[in-house]
Amino acid sequence: MNRLLWQLFLALIVGTLAGCALTPAPAPGERGVTAGALPPDELAPLPPPLQQPKSRWVPVRWAELPGFEADALHEAWNAWVKSCERPGPAALASLCGEVRRLSIASADEQRAWLVQRLQPYRVEPVEGTSADGLLTGYYEPLLEASRGPRPGFQVPLYRPPASLAQRRPWYTRQEIETLPEARAALRGREIAYLADPVDALMLQIQGSGRLRVTEADGSQRLVRLAYAATNDQPYKSVGRWLLDQGALRDASWPGIKAWIAQNPQRVNELLWSNPRMVFFREEAMSELDAAFGPRGAQGVPLTPGRSIAVDRESIPYGTPVWLASSGPLLNLQRLVMAQDTGSAIVGALRADYFAGWGAEAGDLAGRLKQPLRLWVLWPRPVAQR
Repeated sequence: MNRLLWQLFLALIVGTLAGCALTPAPAPGERGVTAGALPPDELAPLPPPLQQPKSRWVPVRWAELPGFEADALHEAWNAWVKSCERPGPAALASLCGEVRRLSIASADEQRAWLVQRLQPYRVEPVEGTSADGLLTGYYEPLLEASRGPRPGFQVPLYRPPASLAQRRPWYTRQEIETLPEARAALRGREIAYLADPVDALMLQIQGSGRLRVTEADGSQRLVRLAYAATNDQPYKSVGRWLLDQGALRDASWPGIKAWIAQNPQRVNELLWSNPRMVFFREEAMSELDAAFGPRGAQGVPLTPGRSIAVDRESIPYGTPVWLASSGPLLNLQRLVMAQDTGSAIVGALRADYFAGWGAEAGDLAGRLKQPLRLWVLWPRPVAQR
């Protein structure tokens, strides 16, 4: 009898194990955030929406974030550590000690910490529509320059004039290039000279750039020009001007340059359609400086592929953001940091993607125009952690 009971007990164990083995595992594409990474209250009711001046943040589950399990988080972590040099809202600043410690953690540890500490919110316009936004790109030009004027390099880049604050707005771009009094006010304010006036315009639109400057003695050095001021004239898009003229259908920088090559006699007309002029300050570049982009509006160096410009009335500087955008140029599902802004970056679902520096980054930034979805990752209240 005892022998029979023992055999039945063994059969029961084997059957149970077999049943477990036959339970199908979720396919890779079906996995969201793993259950082990969820905080105890992840399945609890979501917090209320948060209202910003130009956006509404709607709380969601982590499973809504596309690609969350696949992102190389350490790339974004470097940008986050930079943000902690000039932290924004107190709720974000309080996380900086942990962010720095986790900079050497594994991706799984970083992911688990995000889920434990932060609540994702889908960013929507104030009116609550769920339409896609717009993602564009920007970059840091790398240009050849001369310290003084010489054959082939006759286009000056200026420091702010001393009289800039005395009259608002200051002279327009056309007036700066044609009026003797405007040129006199800028005499001695030249930083360096470029070969192409269109490159100078592009540098001003991007707001900063790298110059490989040839000095008077023939030596060369790499410097950065950072945004210093404008003439307080309105910004007008030269691409929009060309579209309104019926001159082209492709208003990307490659399209604009192709039009210029075919219409060199109209370059001044094109340039003067934008009355805004940007003035710069020169910054020395160390080897470490060269590994990062210029300082954004938050005051920290930008990280290629991980820094975005936003409308600060929609998303505060220093906020970690989940970005999703699919298009012909890029398929992005990644963690980025809101570290900059721009005059054309207005509204809830609007972002400018920092592509890096040089010609390749410039080509990407000049063509990037894709639908956009955003989620801010905001600290959970202490009681929910």
